[in-house]
Amino acid sequence: MNRLINILKTLTQNKILQHILFWCLSYYYLLHLFSAETVKSIDLIYTAVFHLPLMAGVYLNLYLLIPWLLSRKRYVLYAVLLVITVILTALLNTFIFSKAIDYFLPGYYFISYYELADLVQFSVVYIGLTTLIKLSRAWFKLLESENYLVRAQKKKKDAELLFLKTQINPHFLFNSLNSIYSLALKKDDQTPAVLLKLAEVMRYMTYETNEEHVLLEREIQYIRNYIALQELRTASNAHILFEVNGSPGLQRISPFILIVFIENGFKHGIQAGINDTFIDIRIDLHDNELVLTVENNIGITDETESEAFRGLGLNNVKKRLELLYFQKYELTIRNNGERFNVQLKLDLSDPLTF
Repeated sequence: MNRLINILKTLTQNKILQHILFWCLSYYYLLHLFSAETVKSIDLIYTAVFHLPLMAGVYLNLYLLIPWLLSRKRYVLYAVLLVITVILTALLNTFIFSKAIDYFLPGYYFISYYELADLVQFSVVYIGLTTLIKLSRAWFKLLESENYLVRAQKKKKDAELLFLKTQINPHFLFNSLNSIYSLALKKDDQTPAVLLKLAEVMRYMTYETNEEHVLLEREIQYIRNYIALQELRTASNAHILFEVNGSPGLQRISPFILIVFIENGFKHGIQAGINDTFIDIRIDLHDNELVLTVENNIGITDETESEAFRGLGLNNVKKRLELLYFQKYELTIRNNGERFNVQLKLDLSDPLTF
């Protein structure tokens, strides 16, 4: 069995063997077509000579007309020359058996058994059949190349998504640790509670978001925990509003798509302002559409993270939106100098998978 598989594999990869096999099968078929009940030596010679003009027409088409005309989409010229090739192939057969063969094989008294119309039919069959084989092989190669390209693009997107996701956890953890550090400096009694909330959030991030998509309900709960964590370190006069309109049901979403906008609202609004600080977060769900709206005041942010890391989260989520929700999202960001407003619309139907 393995030997047969190896033979078939060699045959499919070796063009010369394919051509030899094709002409051997053709010779066998025509030999029995031309001969009587028993095959004689003259039948062997006649069949071999009969193939010469057919081979000339076939290879003229395969290695000249198709590469130089058909492949370059010069269809009209290709069709005209193909018709001429078919006719010339038939005329060459007539010439060989009526004139030329007597000089090379005297004494056999070969004659052309077929009229020109019959020979044209032979030419059409052979040239047409080999053209179809040629084009089908080219089509399979193109299909294989496209499949390889799709697989390569999938690997590339998987690598990009993995890289972007690995940036999220350290980014969030860095900001959360900054919050805990601030509370610790103040010796705030709420520090242990903040650590517990952080542990709960990190548990979700570490163990429940390994898939490309998670239940929207779990992601919303994660956001609730995050906001609760932020409230523990927010001034009492700050206004924080979070509401969800509609039911998440069994909808799924890519993890950490929403949190970056909320995180930025806290960082540049609540935690950056002095008076009248606020952040309003609203998630509206209707059928397969999710609309996240985040609005906050704009303050002066005293960040401990270096300039190189600023904006990492927002740039990250924009790239992920392009990869995961291509042409299925709408992001609007407005800044009037006093208020910062973000609206993200997501189509959650049939999320892209790679």
